[in-house]
Amino acid sequence: MTASNRRFEDRVAIVTGAGSGIGASTAMLFAREGAKVWVVDRNRETADAVCRLIVQSGGTAKAIAADVARLDDMRGMVEAVIAEWGRIDVLHNNAGITAIGGVETLSEEEWDRVIDVNLKSIFLCSKFVIPVMRRQGGGAIVNTASVNGMRPAANRDAYSASKGAVISLTKAMALGLAKDRIRVNCICPGTTDTQLVRGVAARLFPDFDTAKRVFVEKEPIGRIAEPEEMAEAVAYLASDVAGFVTGTALVIDGGMILA
Repeated sequence: MTASNRRFEDRVAIVTGAGSGIGASTAMLFAREGAKVWVVDRNRETADAVCRLIVQSGGTAKAIAADVARLDDMRGMVEAVIAEWGRIDVLHNNAGITAIGGVETLSEEEWDRVIDVNLKSIFLCSKFVIPVMRRQGGGAIVNTASVNGMRPAANRDAYSASKGAVISLTKAMALGLAKDRIRVNCICPGTTDTQLVRGVAARLFPDFDTAKRVFVEKEPIGRIAEPEEMAEAVAYLASDVAGFVTGTALVIDGGMILA
């Protein structure tokens, strides 16, 4: 692909939770498509590793360690992006965690952390990015929700609640920001081969191969997803070809929610 027809040429993108999984794949795809990418993760080592891969492949990226659930971290992150590159065209609010348990068994700390990372982070990061996009005349925000926000998973009460709220927040933001030419959408992944999914599998199954067989049984398409497939969905929603798309929760789940 030549520079002239890359989807994000001369644009600046922020990706949170970009040290692995969907976030890492999205950051690398944005960079291949011409964007300057701000790689954000709580783990500095993983953020640096993704940044190095981007740079080694000829892309442009900077890494930062930040807690997406802390207001000061998000304010400082946005200020750093503006100081470095002067604009923000795309925000992918992707950082997410999970916790196993229902309302009776989850601790207050587990509940709060899941809600903070999965939901409050979108509020905090968007709070500082939106004024920048408004001054520029527009932008695109893509949040990571989940099919569990539409069809909750048993014993994942905090995660399901947070992802359902992400879908509602996405739609509310889309309504409020349409006049500013800021589009807001979210993806709703099904089971994807990420560290989050492998972490859950490690707690519930003897090994990942066993877990994968169970996961695949729930997938009409006959396999689980790869992070790169979710990245392509994010890139679509963030690109100009989706210029008339806002307030959408795009399900990418191999048909699982239908089963």
